[in-house]
Amino acid sequence: MVLYYILTTFYVLVCLLLLLVILLQQGKGGDMASAFGGGSSQTAFGARGGATVLTKATTVLAVLFMLGALVLAIIGQRGPGSLVSGTPAPPAPKAPASAPAPPANPTVTPPAAPAPAQPAPTPETPAPPAK
Repeated sequence: MVLYYILTTFYVLVCLLLLLVILLQQGKGGDMASAFGGGSSQTAFGARGGATVLTKATTVLAVLFMLGALVLAIIGQRGPGSLVSGTPAPPAPKAPASAPAPPANPTVTPPAAPAPAQPAPTPETPAPPAK
């Protein structure tokens, strides 16, 4: 468990360093200065010496980035475990819950019986008079 957090911290540092090294590198002739005729006067470590150091650092950090992603995926797949793992399940109820009993004194009266239906009038028989 502690190893996972140590590796995650190391992985975040590798990510930040890789980002920094990539941003420090100079483009391959696509600079704004070269578009207007300026030479490569803005290099941080000289003309070609810095390019090899930054290129090697990028390669090493990229390999560490990929390996770190694989290692963290494998370790994270096992997982730290669940908070409820190892605890026994709650006991099952002994008797099923019964339905609630009907009230002793019903306060609602049952509905009255519906009125008998009258047949629909047909053209042969006249409609009954309305009351």
